[in-house]
Amino acid sequence: MSLSSLWQPFTLGRVELPHRLALAPMTRTRANPDGTLSDLTAEYYAQRASLGLIITEGVQPSEDGQGYINTPGIYTPGHVEGWRKVTDAVHAEGGAVFIQLMHAGRMSHPDNTPHHRLPVAPSAISADQDMLTPTGPQKTPVPRELSVDDIRATIAEFRHAAASAIAAGADGVEIHAANGYLLHQFLSPNANHRTDSYGGSVENRSRFVIEVAQAVADEIGADRVGIRLSPAMPLGGINEGDTESVRAQYRHLVGELAPLNLAYLHLHHVGDDELLRSFRDAWPTAVLVVRYGRTREQIAGDIDAGLADIAPLGRFALANPDIVERLRTDAPLNDLDPATIYGGGAAGYTDYPAMAHA
Repeated sequence: MSLSSLWQPFTLGRVELPHRLALAPMTRTRANPDGTLSDLTAEYYAQRASLGLIITEGVQPSEDGQGYINTPGIYTPGHVEGWRKVTDAVHAEGGAVFIQLMHAGRMSHPDNTPHHRLPVAPSAISADQDMLTPTGPQKTPVPRELSVDDIRATIAEFRHAAASAIAAGADGVEIHAANGYLLHQFLSPNANHRTDSYGGSVENRSRFVIEVAQAVADEIGADRVGIRLSPAMPLGGINEGDTESVRAQYRHLVGELAPLNLAYLHLHHVGDDELLRSFRDAWPTAVLVVRYGRTREQIAGDIDAGLADIAPLGRFALANPDIVERLRTDAPLNDLDPATIYGGGAAGYTDYPAMAHA
């Protein structure tokens, strides 16, 4: 399959992109315990700046947003200072940066956070997942149910985090409403048993996500905001029901988000191409699609089919900082070392060789 469609330029919000590839958000757990960054992080992202659009790893918008050990934050002056080094480094190499705002919700453990509080969630229902902690794997606990006032405060935290990202020099933010984390938990009937205006019906379960998106767009401009969704993705103990239930939930949600004219919709797609087509038809701006298990030859498939505008790369880009050049020239790819994806230092992070040194 030809990759020729990848090499067309594209305008995404306020950003001019040289082609249709991007860096997908990937957690690397290499921040300091307080959520500040090391200089290695700036090097890591700058190495991959030729991807054009850099979507960062998930970054917690508040103390309660942290889920895993050593994930970065974007809510203190120290966080802003660290991310400024990243954005400066990527911009110097010609790339653009969207910082992904990720509130883990119930996908957390008190031992993983400096404050040691219970995680928060739409309802007091454990994800029942194994979570790596400093003392080894532990089950995620039963979280504390957010009150309506807590929900309003969390929306304000997203707004503040978005402003902090722009203060750090980011070109925009991506709201993470996928993959089993807090916003996805509100969408899912098995994680959200609320009986107030944030639970029950499709409309009510969508409300929190829509209010977060509206608040962030109001704060920094809709053309600097993307949102990530993952319909039917079973990560984090999520079960969204049968195909028709999933379609009803997400067609409503996307229909309500579309008028906001956000910069893009980023879909972690697990196979319902009919639903994907309906999103493409309803969404007024860019659509990004990631699928598990794509081969090198399939990277341009959704663009060629008219389902996507941009193809973000995950593991290909992790192991190949010069993945754009390798794809253009049909060069061999480095193999990924799974043992170094999470945590550690430079090994498996900034030491993957570019072609000139391969």
